[in-house]
Amino acid sequence: MVENRFPKNIFLIGFMGAGKTSVARMLAKKLQLSFCDLDETIEKELGMKIPEIFSTYGEDFFRDAESKVLRSVAQRERQVIATGGGVVLREENWEVMEKKGVTIYLKAPAVVLYNRVKDNTSRPLLQVENPFDKVKELLSKRMSLYEKADLIVDTEHISPQEVVREIRKKLMPLVS
Repeated sequence: MVENRFPKNIFLIGFMGAGKTSVARMLAKKLQLSFCDLDETIEKELGMKIPEIFSTYGEDFFRDAESKVLRSVAQRERQVIATGGGVVLREENWEVMEKKGVTIYLKAPAVVLYNRVKDNTSRPLLQVENPFDKVKELLSKRMSLYEKADLIVDTEHISPQEVVREIRKKLMPLVS
């Protein structure tokens, strides 16, 4: 039941380019909560950038590290956590997020997400011959997982500031 989980943590989930980090930073400030970027925390723990982790150890190793760091970070409360796009792939991660807070899916269509990340070379899963096809493929595989979130906010036509306002509006019934 969502009402009993707030204000523990707020987990922002969604595909790469959805705006999780930008929105989480702003939302944390507005709600006077701590901010945590899961990918940055993983990089600090392992002393390597995400692309380097993927190329050196592979995706499975990264996903193991992601789950471990998520469990650790989620032990604290009253924070907004920007997760990585693939955090939803493991049931154990869902269990942590559902137990420790509320999940919010920042949703956008594949073409919008692609346009937001196409010039970013630090996205290891997009270092392929046709990155737009890869975005569509990954998004279609993950969509039903993202949609398990407690709240969904469509980010396609609104700024990060407007996304924050929308989240706050949707969260209010949960805290009153």
